Amino acid sequence: MQKLIKDLIQKNNTKILLIVLDGLGGLPVNGKTELDIANKPNLDALAIQSACGLHIPVAMGVTPGSGPGHLSLFGYDPIEWQIGRGVLEALGLGVELKKTDVAIRANYATIEDGIIKDRRAGRIPTNESRKITERLQEKIRKIDDAEIIFALGMEHRFAIVLRFPEPLPQGSASIKDTDPQKEGKPSINITPETPHAERVARIAERLISSISEAIKNDPRANFILLRGFSQVPDIPHFEETYGLRSLCIATYPMYRGLARLIGMDAPAIKGDIKEEIDLLKKSYNDYDFFFLHVKKIDSYGEDGNFEGKASKIGEFDKLLPEILSLNPDVLAITGDHSTPSVLKSHSWHPVPLLLKSPYVLGGTCKAFTERECIKGELGIFLTVNLMPLALANAGRLKKFGA
Repeated sequence: MQKLIKDLIQKNNTKILLIVLDGLGGLPVNGKTELDIANKPNLDALAIQSACGLHIPVAMGVTPGSGPGHLSLFGYDPIEWQIGRGVLEALGLGVELKKTDVAIRANYATIEDGIIKDRRAGRIPTNESRKITERLQEKIRKIDDAEIIFALGMEHRFAIVLRFPEPLPQGSASIKDTDPQKEGKPSINITPETPHAERVARIAERLISSISEAIKNDPRANFILLRGFSQVPDIPHFEETYGLRSLCIATYPMYRGLARLIGMDAPAIKGDIKEEIDLLKKSYNDYDFFFLHVKKIDSYGEDGNFEGKASKIGEFDKLLPEILSLNPDVLAITGDHSTPSVLKSHSWHPVPLLLKSPYVLGGTCKAFTERECIKGELGIFLTVNLMPLALANAGRLKKFGA
């Protein structure tokens, strides 16, 4: 599909804005979803004018991670382009990755008598985790022939890069996560899944041991969990594929990392939705495509906080008129996946979408909810088809064939 679209691209001056309300979709509690109860008059009014539908990030019944969900939104087949979270996290934290690197996503955790008591170390403040991470970098610089690079994230999150003196064979990062995904269990042993991964696995084992010894007396962050062992893929760039100068606006590192991987500009910013909108306004004349990411909706869903998730949707809705004042030629508002509060996790459920442009039917939905979006003109479709739809509505695709 990408090759076909690339051949049809034509440039113009239109602006495309993709807003990702992370984990947007939900499931009902007492008959209503988070979108049903959210105070969102602006989203509801916009849905009436827009093409609405539901999209499937990977395939029916498949629960997507954030990486595949976003890749799909950008028009990359997530089955063809499988990118590890470690690479995304490290890129997002500003580490310039090389072909010699293995990147790992890490969490500080709390362990007691070999059992994980808190997988996120009580979501320790970033300032506290910064001190720990800096101490580790001073203490652990090399294991065998691998340079060790620590990169601070937000709260309990950070990234680790193992930099080898030469490029590693593909499969060298095929190592199971050590995170058991639930409290009350021991961490999972480092397990290489290919012969090529054995060298990296040995270093990872020593790394865990060294870090654990260094932080064992911390009251909360006394252990680490490792996820997303990965190497840098060779993926087509967004501008080369779609002819769009693109800007990522995201406060969380992983999403900036994915954007940088495909060639988007992704400056580091702090704050919340208001700061993101300020950057959008400031940069509006300099780019053709904007990806604006709102994280906390997903966070409340994962915490099982139904009302909190609905409230965060309402908070975005209050700021939506500021975005609409820019009058983008094409505006898409959706999520990268569903995160129902009742499941406290990502899910396989299709994700609500509205797409506003002068060239949609509109008038098929009365509100922006899961049930209303089912009635929309876009139906239920694969997420990877959203970019071609946005490009077509922006007048950026030529006719195919005679």
